[in-house]
Amino acid sequence: MTTEFSSEGFDLDAISGAEDVVLEVGGGVTKVESEKPPLKEPEDDQDKDVSPSPLAESEEFKSQGNDHFKQGAYLEAYDMYTEAIQACPGMKGDQLQKEKSEFEEKQHSLAMEQQRKFDDERRAKPDGEEPDRPPPMEPYTPPMHVYGDKLAVYYSNRAAVCLHLSRFDDAIKDCDVAVLLNPRYTKAWMRRSNAFEKTDRVEEALKDAKIAQDFEPSNVNIRTNVKRLQKLEDERMEKLKEETMGKLKDLGNSILGNFGMSLDNFKATQGPDGNYSINFNQGAKADV
Repeated sequence: MTTEFSSEGFDLDAISGAEDVVLEVGGGVTKVESEKPPLKEPEDDQDKDVSPSPLAESEEFKSQGNDHFKQGAYLEAYDMYTEAIQACPGMKGDQLQKEKSEFEEKQHSLAMEQQRKFDDERRAKPDGEEPDRPPPMEPYTPPMHVYGDKLAVYYSNRAAVCLHLSRFDDAIKDCDVAVLLNPRYTKAWMRRSNAFEKTDRVEEALKDAKIAQDFEPSNVNIRTNVKRLQKLEDERMEKLKEETMGKLKDLGNSILGNFGMSLDNFKATQGPDGNYSINFNQGAKADV
C-alpha cells in the first residue's frame, strides 16, 4: 500500500522563514524557536581607559621648542626643550654624568694600582723578563634607557639653541649626554664638534667630526667639515711646532751664550741613510 503526501491543508505561510517547524497531521504547524545569543550592548569608546604615551608631554614640549627655534626665539626654545627633558621618564643627563664620573674615578684608581703592581713585578724579575702589562681602562657604558633615543634628541636640540646663544660650554655638556644616550647620533657629534671649534679646541672638534663621518660616510656636509678641520689642525700643529722649536732654540742659546756660542755653531746634516750628523762651525757668531 502506497501513501501519498500532499501539502494541501497546511498553512505554508506560517512556516515561511522559520528555521525549525513540525507539520502536524490535519494541517497544524508547530514552530520550534531556536535559541539565539543574547544581544551585546554597544561599546562606548569614551568608557575605554586609553593611557597616553609616556612621551606625549615631552613630544609636545619638543614641538613647541622647534616652533620657537624656527622663529629665532632661542630663549623660549631653550625653555621648551628643558621641559621636554624633565618630562621624559627615566634617568636624566646630570645623573648619567655623575655615574660616568664615579665609574671613571674607580677605573683610574684601579689602573694606578695595577700599574704599581706591574712596576713591582718588573723590578723583581730578572733582566730581560717583563710581566704582563695591565689591561686598558674600560670605557663607561650607560645603563639601558627605554627612551634614550628620544631623550638624546631633546638634549641635542637644546645644544643647538646654546650654539645660537654662544653658550658653547653648555652645548658641549648637552651633547655629552646625547652621545652617551645614542652613540650613533651624528647631529649630536657634529654639534659638539662645532662647539669645540668655537672654543679653539680644534683637535677635539676634528675627532668628533671623524666619528660622525664613520657613521655617515656619504654625508657631504660632514666630509667637508672633516677636511676643513683637518687643515686647521695641521696648521695648528705646524704653528705649535715652530713655537716649540723657537723656545728650545732660545733656551739653548741662553746656555751656550755663556761659552760664547749659539745653536748657529751646530749644523744638522742628513746623510744618504736618513740619519743625521751634527757638525760644529767655529766661525758662526753667537746670537745672545
